[in-house]
Amino acid sequence: MTARKDRFHLSPETRILTPEVAGLAELLHALREGQSILAQPGAVPIQAQAEQTQWLYCKSSGSTGYAKTIRRSPESWIRSFEMDRELFALGARDTYASLGNLSHSLTLFAAVAACQIGADLAMLGDCGPREQLSRLGEFHASVLYATPAQLRLLRRAAGKRQLEGLRLLFSSGGKLDHETRAGLQQLFPGAQVIEIFGATETSYMTIAGPDALEGSVGQAYPGVEIRIDSPDANGVGEIWIRSPFVFDGYVKGESQETRWNNGWLTIGEMGQLDESGNLFAKGRKNRMVTVADKNVFPEEIEAVLMRVPEVEIAVVCAVPDVLRGHVIHAAVQGEASPAALRQLCRHQIGDHAVPRSIRRVEKIPMLAAGKPDLQALRDLWDDL
Repeated sequence: MTARKDRFHLSPETRILTPEVAGLAELLHALREGQSILAQPGAVPIQAQAEQTQWLYCKSSGSTGYAKTIRRSPESWIRSFEMDRELFALGARDTYASLGNLSHSLTLFAAVAACQIGADLAMLGDCGPREQLSRLGEFHASVLYATPAQLRLLRRAAGKRQLEGLRLLFSSGGKLDHETRAGLQQLFPGAQVIEIFGATETSYMTIAGPDALEGSVGQAYPGVEIRIDSPDANGVGEIWIRSPFVFDGYVKGESQETRWNNGWLTIGEMGQLDESGNLFAKGRKNRMVTVADKNVFPEEIEAVLMRVPEVEIAVVCAVPDVLRGHVIHAAVQGEASPAALRQLCRHQIGDHAVPRSIRRVEKIPMLAAGKPDLQALRDLWDDL
């Protein structure tokens, strides 16, 4: 029987290798019964809801100052599952693994995709990096989904170890620095590393493989159209997409950066597009600030800082300043010299992007999504 495209299901071929994971029993129940799925932060990351039409709801943690719940149709994800099968020859012989919690859309995407196509599923978000490495080998994982922050910790724990079985590694939630990508290729010598640029609202926007142009987030995912609205003199403007993979809308909360226009959607990401279709993402419009009359994207500074091997995680904050508009500060987890990091920012971006201060912290607070908790860091930055 051909699976319906308007409902998720649980393939009889899928083996659940980590049944004890929080929220997984509820997810499997929803898939079996065709019920709606609510993903949310907390001890109970998944709830099944009986509705006439099956929907997927993803609730944010509100780490950027507000919480919201998005709604999407099963078809919007099922279309991308089918495209991934075609692009990467995915199927029931694969074993999917993920390093996050089911409340995070990337982890949930991996779990539902495995169940939809009949692949086996191993969820390792409850493990530390060393145990994750052991279980990836134990379960013979062939496909891995993770954020750059999770992958940096995994690579650090691996040392010179190698795992041969992985063939595809999908990274999403930020840009992989060159050092981490090279380390992942050493750790997983048989794997193709694919970076996904997107968001919970958009799913895939672009993908970048090993041949992607340096500094870009790749080119449009098949079926996605991209345009840059109102570009400045450097070609940087707001990114708009038209895509069959986008969400349906917000059912709780809202975002002023998320707007629709005649079938096109923006979530407030800024970037530039070259003539060959390579997209260079700069950061969120709501994080962009001016320093000495120049636009500065904290994400761009964070990416430069994390190119340094001694920096595990870097987070940038912009504090209002009467004379310069804003002053840049940074918190880094790692042993890198703050003076050397400031010099690197000056060389790579310019004087306006040099953090006035760089604080080394023992541990950057993280969300279940594998991203820095900006809300939790505000107290630190308020003292700067």
